[in-house]
Amino acid sequence: MRTVPIRPTVILQPNSILIHWSETVTVRCEIQGGEGAQWTYEWSPAKLNTPPTSNEYRTIRATESDSGGYSCRGRRDYFFTEWSDIITLTVSSYKPKAKLRADNATVPVGGSVTLTCSVNPPSAGWKYYWYRDNTTVDAVSPSNGQISVSEGGTYWCRGGRGNPVYYTEYSDSVKIKKIGEFGFSNHETENLNVNSPVLTVSPSWLSPGASVTLNCEVEHPSAGWSFYWYKAVPDLSEKSSSYELLPDGSGTAQDSYIIHGQTHTAGYVCRAGRGDPEYHTDHSQPKFVWSAGQFVSVYRFIELI
Repeated sequence: MRTVPIRPTVILQPNSILIHWSETVTVRCEIQGGEGAQWTYEWSPAKLNTPPTSNEYRTIRATESDSGGYSCRGRRDYFFTEWSDIITLTVSSYKPKAKLRADNATVPVGGSVTLTCSVNPPSAGWKYYWYRDNTTVDAVSPSNGQISVSEGGTYWCRGGRGNPVYYTEYSDSVKIKKIGEFGFSNHETENLNVNSPVLTVSPSWLSPGASVTLNCEVEHPSAGWSFYWYKAVPDLSEKSSSYELLPDGSGTAQDSYIIHGQTHTAGYVCRAGRGDPEYHTDHSQPKFVWSAGQFVSVYRFIELI
């Protein structure tokens, strides 16, 4: 037997080294420079060699025991190629759940809301399937996982990849409202569809352990407003941020909120709502309470927000 100076490449489909339990994955041995030859293929691990095959690919219904390194080589008559580089496959033991985010909870007049669906931990090859109420909205969204919607309703999504398609768990749903669907007079609706509230924080420079007061000011102050208070949480893996509701920060009657014993730099936002069903303003711009010694991480934080 002689070795020829050809090194195959192991190709995965889906093109991801992270595979989930029961997902179908195909490993293919690609021999560049050996086109037209009648190759047979040898695989490592050896279980892929049973039964012997002249096909350049093997299909696996993944279990945790399939985690590990894969490589291949080709054989023709009395010649072998070199072994390919090893590609390491990880098979997780759980079924992932899609995550859904909305850039706004209310569709503005003549506008739309952007919904983003993602799968964590991130891996390649996902397509995204969208649903509103009891119907399919978009069979498959673009690869960035975003769609724009202009109708109110309850939305959710899930990811899928491979052939046959392997689906994630459905995301949690989000409810999107649309101006003009909530029983307001035209005049009142116009007043509500105004600028975001303005958030102020005091003090803005933190003495460790001190109390911090947040104030949320709406453009048309009047009775009946409820206020919602959030901490801005950066998601470095997705280069974005999300809003985490503060304790007892949902629908407060007062336009101020006190945080006791704060010790670190943080960003906050608020929004307001009123009516039945309730109309919500956009979120305010984030405001920060600063603590000395945390500026490097905070600069990254600001970029995400």
